[in-house]
Amino acid sequence: MITYGERQLALLPDNIKPVVENPDNRSRREWGTFKDSLKAPIHRWFTYPAGFSYKAVEYSLKTYGVTKGQTVYDPFMGSGTTNVVAKTIGINSYGVEAHPFIFEVAQAKLDWSINPVDIRDALNNIEDEVRVRKPVMSNSAHDILKKEFPELILKCYSETVLLELLIIRDVLLSLPLSRNSYRFLFVGLASLLRQVSSAATGWPYIAPKKSKITSNGKIPIVEFKRCIYEMLDDIRVTIAKAEPSYDDAEHHYFNEDSRNTIGLIPNNSIDHIFTSPPYLNNFDYADRTRLELYFFGRAKTWRDISDTIRSRLITSATTQISRNDPRYIISSELRTCCPDVFMSLQTATKELSKLRLQKGGKKSYDLLVSGYFNDMYLSLKDAFRVLKNNCVAVYVLGDSAPYGVHIPTDEFIGKIALNLGFSEFKILTLRERGGKWPNNPQRHKVKLKESVVILKKS
Repeated sequence: MITYGERQLALLPDNIKPVVENPDNRSRREWGTFKDSLKAPIHRWFTYPAGFSYKAVEYSLKTYGVTKGQTVYDPFMGSGTTNVVAKTIGINSYGVEAHPFIFEVAQAKLDWSINPVDIRDALNNIEDEVRVRKPVMSNSAHDILKKEFPELILKCYSETVLLELLIIRDVLLSLPLSRNSYRFLFVGLASLLRQVSSAATGWPYIAPKKSKITSNGKIPIVEFKRCIYEMLDDIRVTIAKAEPSYDDAEHHYFNEDSRNTIGLIPNNSIDHIFTSPPYLNNFDYADRTRLELYFFGRAKTWRDISDTIRSRLITSATTQISRNDPRYIISSELRTCCPDVFMSLQTATKELSKLRLQKGGKKSYDLLVSGYFNDMYLSLKDAFRVLKNNCVAVYVLGDSAPYGVHIPTDEFIGKIALNLGFSEFKILTLRERGGKWPNNPQRHKVKLKESVVILKKS
């Protein structure tokens, strides 16, 4: 019987023979989730529902013999998991992330040059200002908060807690801090927002009408200081465990679009790609940060989020789609380059276009599927451009079944890659998905899975 590790080793260049520790099945099943990272220093700074396990990155780099002097790239960087791992072991890295708020989180997680004295002084100043301002502002808190925040924010916090959070935010903005110190404190405050909310603000949905007990008694300034000191300690611990020469590696991060990185990443410059692109599961990545965007004044309405963020992201949700927009029709380039995938997509989208008219929500899953693979085609094309010969790209992703029509995303990604010039692909199943609602009559019965797609460029 061929083991998981043996199947991966079969894709290695002949001159690479690493020592590979094969993880057990339970560990492997969690690679597509953020579970392993929830307690890991630095990785845990901001809980992002689209995250994946840092252990999967470590294993992939070790498996494919990526060492110092070489470069790993994540075209869907998210909050920086791949890049943090690379930095820890002294490997060069590139990262591209289109979501500006999440990109800022990643920048903070990747900057370990924070001066603890500056941070301590800032915390003392913020605490002093909270102590002085809060009593003065309390009598008019209702009017202040109503003027400052959208309704969603008002529903998620008590007035006392929200007023204190507002003071922390405003004092932080006013302090004469370096860019990296501000960003560090900014991420600490952002990570605190869901912890001290009295509403159910867990990922992925915000439910203002549902209260939670765990926030009772939490004082924002106390929790903020605790969080920041924990983050400082995370940097200390990580540096102590990092390779001695970790700081010699070069890292390049861009708040850009992975569908075209010409001018950002040179041709044939990448030794390994490890990434987890958006899943084709109607997950609105822009909307999932609405609480944070509203609190920091980055957006005030749904339209603001669409204009500044949703329009920049790869197609993954029907909320991004206009039925009159030609971008959501299978592109001529994808059709010409990948006729086999085009035929399968055409069959699926035709079925979905009929089914949507029979459903109450009439969701545009047909255009979602077309738009998703148009975008993934361009991203894969760019990945092929930057990857060196005899190197491997690893994609963690899941399939889907909108309205019960199965879309084998992993298989389509592999076939597109072959048409673009990759020499081979393999699919390794991590775990089955979608079994949480077995008795829901509104949900399809298609068995889904989460997979690793391995692409080799010869």
